[in-house]
Amino acid sequence: MAKRDYYEILGVSKSASKDEIKKAYRKLALKYHPDKNKGDKTSEDKFKEASEAYHVLSDDKRKTNYDQFGHAAFEGGGGQGFGNFDFGSSFSDIFEDFFGDDVFGGGRRSGRRSSNRGNDLRYDVTISLEEAYSGLNKKVNYSTYKKCSRCTGHGSEPGSKPVTCQFCNGRGKVRSNQGFFTIQQTCPECSGYGETISNPCKQCNGNGKIQSKESVSVKIPKGVDDGTRIRVSGKGEAGSKGGSTGDLYLFISIENHSIFKRSDEHLYFELPITFTDAALGSSVEVPSIDGGKAKIKIPAGTQHGKQLRLRGKGMPLLRGSGYGDLYIKIITEVPSSLNTKQKELLEEFRKIESEKSSPIIKSFFDRAKKFWKNS
Repeated sequence: MAKRDYYEILGVSKSASKDEIKKAYRKLALKYHPDKNKGDKTSEDKFKEASEAYHVLSDDKRKTNYDQFGHAAFEGGGGQGFGNFDFGSSFSDIFEDFFGDDVFGGGRRSGRRSSNRGNDLRYDVTISLEEAYSGLNKKVNYSTYKKCSRCTGHGSEPGSKPVTCQFCNGRGKVRSNQGFFTIQQTCPECSGYGETISNPCKQCNGNGKIQSKESVSVKIPKGVDDGTRIRVSGKGEAGSKGGSTGDLYLFISIENHSIFKRSDEHLYFELPITFTDAALGSSVEVPSIDGGKAKIKIPAGTQHGKQLRLRGKGMPLLRGSGYGDLYIKIITEVPSSLNTKQKELLEEFRKIESEKSSPIIKSFFDRAKKFWKNS
């Protein structure tokens, strides 16, 4: 059967760049890789076909020969045809470049030193709304792993050094054949470090780190909110084999307040007033989050549920300057019990009120009468 054009197989043009060729091959390799299509002979053939095409088109010299002579450039004694293509050796390097150690089973390694980095730590901090308003310095006590002082984190007794791993010859990786393909994996003997410790440190037993109690003072800026995350660089767990230290993350929670409710940079509370203050108007001192007082004017005829705003009396903006606003919702309180004098005055008021009925009430009952008539 005639072989398909390599450009057609990868779905690229002859003018495609190396990056475009590589991207097209990666897409096909992920789709047809035998580990993802176990027992599917068609997928296996497509995978081999795409791999052969990439092997030729990714190399400038092979690509030039192919562009001039087509498949004939690789036929005969020096050719690498579809049937005898060396997947086991040539493509372990290609796939290491694409996918790292565990070809389709994990992320690519970024080097031994970065993989030795210590763990990040989380510490939950609960503060009051007032503390979130003003900001504070918070002392945090926590348990972590510090670099061993005796071996300076390398795991070997002073005066001795780690030795090259004999299982992987210091590469940190081993290869195994799975059918036609060679899989490269982390060395099980040295866990990818490429070295083993022959004389472990007596203080840390070769771990390179020891458990320790730590204390750090962290500045919590004003304006923080629930869920704010603060990173303290280099205060996490010590790394292994000389790796870098992880970070400490503080997750902020804000306690519920007895008066104020918060939404982003704005504050809210409900202000109960008498119905006479609502009707006649009044001036009232209300609390503000900074611990002070603010005077507000309640206009005559203020309705239940009306919201008043005090500009700049909310929370500080976490990023930037300025403050949010304070919103005050008016709650008109109706007395549940009246003395004789109050009843007399209100009865008199009701008589006067009925003579000058409220336009809102009158409008409602006019609409209600029409509704009853049409029903």
